[in-house]
Amino acid sequence: MNAATFTYPDVGATRLGPLPDGYHHLHHRTRIGRGRPAFEAAGTAVTTFALHRRSGAGVAATSPRAEPGTGVRVSLGVGRLRVTAPCEVVWTAYERDRTGFAYGTLTGHPECGEESFVVEMGEDGSVWFTVTAFSRPARRYARLAGPLVPVLQRAYAWWLGRTLTGIARDA
Repeated sequence: MNAATFTYPDVGATRLGPLPDGYHHLHHRTRIGRGRPAFEAAGTAVTTFALHRRSGAGVAATSPRAEPGTGVRVSLGVGRLRVTAPCEVVWTAYERDRTGFAYGTLTGHPECGEESFVVEMGEDGSVWFTVTAFSRPARRYARLAGPLVPVLQRAYAWWLGRTLTGIARDA
């Protein structure tokens, strides 16, 4: 996979913003715990794709941990209703108090855009998980789903936060 296969021009926009016009924007933030052990456990779960797997998504990645250029296929649903979404990691953050990554959509993804998953620890020790995305329909069935798609995206971001809260709590 290479940058020529991305389905949108604003590669990396979730890292520093602003999010580009012409897309649906998502910003969902969840407090998931407190302290270094919670931060480390959550950061590892995010960057090894364990969070996505524990939340019920199928994940196939070309490397065990998120790195720029890693190919990722995320699948949700069952049987004929299973949707597979090819992506590629566009940036990562492995910092003292911030860990995460973003992936961008590739040809065949039902949406067009980028999504980031970031865990941060505040100065007070609180640990936060943020999902930031911009997207618009790329496939006919995504366009037909219309206003339902952003609702499902928000629900999935909420579910990821809930799942990661459990992971952080068990640390």
